[in-house]
Amino acid sequence: MMKKTIYIMLLMCSFYALAQKKQTDKKVLMVVSSYGKDMGKTRPGYEFDEFSQAYLIFKNNGLSVDVASPKGGSVEPDNFNADKIYNKIALEDSNTKILLENTIPTVAINPKKYDAIYIVGGKGAMFDLPYDPSLQDIILDLYKRDETVISSVCHGPASFVNVKSDNEYIIKDVEITGFCNIEEELFGKKWVKEFPFSLETKLESRGAIFKQADFMLSKVVASGKFVTGQNPFSTTGSAEAVVKSLGLKPVKRTLYKDEKSVYLIQDLLDNTISYTKAAKELKENTSLYDVEIIAVYGYYKVLAAKDNLETMTKGLQLVELTSPHYFNENLQYFLASTYVKINKPEKAKPILKELISKDILKEQATKLLQKIK
Repeated sequence: MMKKTIYIMLLMCSFYALAQKKQTDKKVLMVVSSYGKDMGKTRPGYEFDEFSQAYLIFKNNGLSVDVASPKGGSVEPDNFNADKIYNKIALEDSNTKILLENTIPTVAINPKKYDAIYIVGGKGAMFDLPYDPSLQDIILDLYKRDETVISSVCHGPASFVNVKSDNEYIIKDVEITGFCNIEEELFGKKWVKEFPFSLETKLESRGAIFKQADFMLSKVVASGKFVTGQNPFSTTGSAEAVVKSLGLKPVKRTLYKDEKSVYLIQDLLDNTISYTKAAKELKENTSLYDVEIIAVYGYYKVLAAKDNLETMTKGLQLVELTSPHYFNENLQYFLASTYVKINKPEKAKPILKELISKDILKEQATKLLQKIK
């Protein structure tokens, strides 16, 4: 009886090992830009946040990962926050340094070894990835083979714009997302004027059907072989969509603070939850959120609203939502001055009085308060 039990247990272990092996048989090629220099000061590079989040999802789901770049060798990201949890975990992974300091030149890649390609974004992607013929060959090979996935995030879809099959762009009639024009307008101030093209406009000119959410909210689009994410906050969603497209079920994980924050913003803007419920959630679980992200998003929402009162009000709500948990004098003054602008002085007054009492931006706050009395 004992021998039979041991045999059954060994058999079960063998089946488990076989199941795990099936997962690791899937191989993903991650591609990053070679363009970066001086952590983005001299030339923009790839986004480490996007690399680390996608890499960890692929690794934790049993996928084998190689990293390539147009030039090969060591690659430089733009400056990033190494204290963010996903970056810390990736940097502590002994394999990460090896992969990023020894990227495989795209010319040396055999695309038939890979089931999927995942192209990391960052502004550097706009300068070298669209013009790399070897990368185009890799993408085209995956495009022509069955059961493969072509994926990217943020500026990564720039890699697709010059790839053709039978004299037709491969993204024609494909639903695609990526860093959109309004996001460039709001957040692309340093390098956008040097870009060879506008990503959204170029994708559409190649026949792609461009899809987008509101700026800097999560948006993942799966269309045929293609999986694309709109911006950095779409990284985890797009990486998990790749896992699903490869026939695997993504492992459960705890959402990062910035993810939860963006989802809360999204729910509030979409009226999925009320302001009262959002405030209650933030009060009870403050430590699970990046409150600054919510506040700053509200600021940009107001800026983007221009004269649209409904949109401006949504932005103001987001800043208000964070006020009990996050204080920034410039943001508070901006909040008060916007209330004055939309003729709601009763909401501006307590904010201005608080600034005056704390002797912060006192002169500006006093002048504005006198103006509305």
